[in-house]
Amino acid sequence: MAGCRGSLCCCCRWCCCCGERETRTPEELTILGETQEEDDEILPRKDYESLDYDRCINDPYLEVLETMDNKKGRRYEAVKWMVVFAIGVCTGLVGLFVDFFARLFTQLKFGVVQASVEECSQKGCLALSLLELLGFNLTFIFFASLLVLIEPVAAGSGIPEIKCYLNGVKVPGIVRLRTLLCKVFGVLFSVAGGLFVGKEGPMIHSGAVVGAGLPQFQSISLRKIQFNFPYFRSDRDKRDFVSAGAAAGVAAAFGAPIGGTLFSLEEGSSFWNQGLTWKVLFCSMSATFTLNFFRSGIQFGSWGSFQLPGLLNFGEFKCSDSDKKCHLWTALDLGFFVVMGVIGGLLGATFNCLNKRLAKYRMRNVHPKPKLVRVLESLLVSLVTTVVVFVASMVLGECRQMPSASQVGNDSSQLQVTSEDVNSSIKTFFCPNDTYNDMATLFFNPQESAILQLFHQDGTFSPITLALFFILYFVLACWTYGISVPSGLFVPSLLCGAAFGRLVANVLKSYIGLGHIYSGTFALIGAAAFLGGVVRMTISLTVILIESTNEITYGLPIMITLMVAKWTGDFFTKGIYDIHVGLRGVPLLEWETEVEMDKLRASDIMEPNLTYVYPHTRIQSLVSILRTTVHHAFPVVTENRGNEKEFMKGNQLISNNIKFKKSSILTRAGEQRRRSQSMKSYPSSELRNMCDEHVTSEEPGEKEDLLQQMLDRRYTPYPNLYPDQSPSEDWTMEERFRPLTFHGLILRSQLVTLLVRGVCYSESQSSASQPRLSYAEMAEDYPRYPDIHDLDLTLLNPRMIVDVTPYMNPAPFTVSPNTHVSQVFNLFRTMGLRHLPVVNAVGEIVGVITRHNLTYEFLQARLRQHYQTL
Repeated sequence: MAGCRGSLCCCCRWCCCCGERETRTPEELTILGETQEEDDEILPRKDYESLDYDRCINDPYLEVLETMDNKKGRRYEAVKWMVVFAIGVCTGLVGLFVDFFARLFTQLKFGVVQASVEECSQKGCLALSLLELLGFNLTFIFFASLLVLIEPVAAGSGIPEIKCYLNGVKVPGIVRLRTLLCKVFGVLFSVAGGLFVGKEGPMIHSGAVVGAGLPQFQSISLRKIQFNFPYFRSDRDKRDFVSAGAAAGVAAAFGAPIGGTLFSLEEGSSFWNQGLTWKVLFCSMSATFTLNFFRSGIQFGSWGSFQLPGLLNFGEFKCSDSDKKCHLWTALDLGFFVVMGVIGGLLGATFNCLNKRLAKYRMRNVHPKPKLVRVLESLLVSLVTTVVVFVASMVLGECRQMPSASQVGNDSSQLQVTSEDVNSSIKTFFCPNDTYNDMATLFFNPQESAILQLFHQDGTFSPITLALFFILYFVLACWTYGISVPSGLFVPSLLCGAAFGRLVANVLKSYIGLGHIYSGTFALIGAAAFLGGVVRMTISLTVILIESTNEITYGLPIMITLMVAKWTGDFFTKGIYDIHVGLRGVPLLEWETEVEMDKLRASDIMEPNLTYVYPHTRIQSLVSILRTTVHHAFPVVTENRGNEKEFMKGNQLISNNIKFKKSSILTRAGEQRRRSQSMKSYPSSELRNMCDEHVTSEEPGEKEDLLQQMLDRRYTPYPNLYPDQSPSEDWTMEERFRPLTFHGLILRSQLVTLLVRGVCYSESQSSASQPRLSYAEMAEDYPRYPDIHDLDLTLLNPRMIVDVTPYMNPAPFTVSPNTHVSQVFNLFRTMGLRHLPVVNAVGEIVGVITRHNLTYEFLQARLRQHYQTL
């Protein structure tokens, strides 16, 4: 959606909010990293870090490689396979724990309340039953909210955050042990508390945390857990294991190992290969069968029978043997499925738009207030939901004829969807014998049971009941998603869509006379249409639903419905997860750039204003740089001081070659001057001042020894060693952006580690006397390296020198200034880079490209600037 400009008009599908106010230009907002207010779009924040998926091939790593041979390589690979198996098993056990206790608490609650309702329906004390239900629900939700206060990132489903992590963005605290504990206990309280949430989404997050933690062989929270195996302590390996854990979470939630593998591929992982595919699939299979083994044994006593593949089982769709005219679906039904896909996309877009407005309201009015307000909001949602469920079940339901075994069974004994299972969840509140309350059957049951009712009962819900249930559930689910409790969206979307699909089937059968329709199929297609319209997943969701139904013939209608729902919904809004990613300001990279972005080159989007270090740098310089900047990587450079004017006087050929080199090579000073000219039109005083100070620079006089000045500042890279003396006061543009020969990149974490361990030498010594650190010592503090501001460096001599060359990455990926943006984007995303230096033809670094330079908003701003300069 377009953001608001000058004449402020923000549209969200059918609703618009317009007003007049002055705003900064989008180019200025993007460059400064600011956000637009209220209903405007939120621009990506610059405080998010990227993951280092590219390996740092420095001397400590080369020492490890020198000790490696084929035998050790195979042993290392075998450990990886054992680790992914352990991740799958642990994820399955986490799912078992959540399912067991959520089911236990829910059965306890409904058992007490249902007995009270049956007793009070005769005595007229239903208010007491409502108070009992409120007592259970409010208590459970209070505990869930308290757990989110302990770890705020445990709120929601966690899928947007895991999607960001797989995309290469480091979201703080998202894969910590405390987050896992708060997520697991919080979601079982949320589900038991009667909120319209699911436990499937949090299972994906939980699996990702397990995948991130197990391979580290250590715990930062539990210091006693420490094993000397540092070889998986890198962002590259950690991200691969997180991919496997997220896939295992999907597999455990739906019993869909292939769908889980495709989920990790579709929803973010930029780097993928055949080996990773096998490991992720193996991990998913391990999670599925671990959960299946224990659930089947605990619930049915048949250990080893594998009857319950996932937390959510759809049952087997099969026509009754006595109905010869029944078909699961026909070619004629495909037309109805397409229409349902369109409606599902519209409903999903409406859901997303309303939820986005609610999320923005919470960001402005709830989150800035004391944390107790978030708990009160959760309790308010729980209170309203409980009252609506109770009143609707008692007042709005209709008494329907009890289904017979032949109507319900559908011969689905293989997946335990028998007539006894369905009939056991039927509620008879205020209805005579052989009848039941259809609204109470949907509301007064766990959501999984309600889904099975809609999928596998034939003709037992009135259209009015289905319509009222859909409206109430739609509104309450939209309000619930985003409050401060762990909550999933898959099951509420499936249940809401199943009611919609079942309503369509009832209308077609009762009012149009299409007797061949199988209601369960339309309920499934409705669930797929609404879920697809909300989350906008295609490949993985198709396979997940096929695996959950165990019916391959549903492949074509599900795929068509999901595609149509996605295309329809994309016309109005983004998917719900992308919306919440955008609201957090995460710089997420899409799969590819738009075609018109190729009008830009690397030189147009890079950052030329660099902070760099020399191969041998004094400690005082490193400390100053680390404390006065927030950059996470620094180019290692040397200055290029050749006096080429003398060469140009003698030989015309040499003179012409040098002139050609000067005209064809991009320099940082020239690029900054060009940008300064174009940015002078901005109203921002910050940008204008930067432009006005250095738009022009005079050639130094013949008597001025520029080389000596540079030598005097040899250990004073920008920013200045002394913060009270700004370089802009006495440096010309050529000095500030002087040519620098590029030698490699070194990370902030590496520099801090060198300072903490005292890796340095004095001027009177050779650099060979500097202590050497091993790979294990460099990775010991991963992933939480010390903060430079928290370190006591008083014992270090500031005049000591640090040789950073053994620890820098001497051969990172680089691009030419003339590289088109699409090539830069593909290299950056597919290789999972964090920093991409731009190096000209003679080996001089002229800029650095980071994730923020490749976001859609930044590229759009640069493209507008490009059009203005034409």
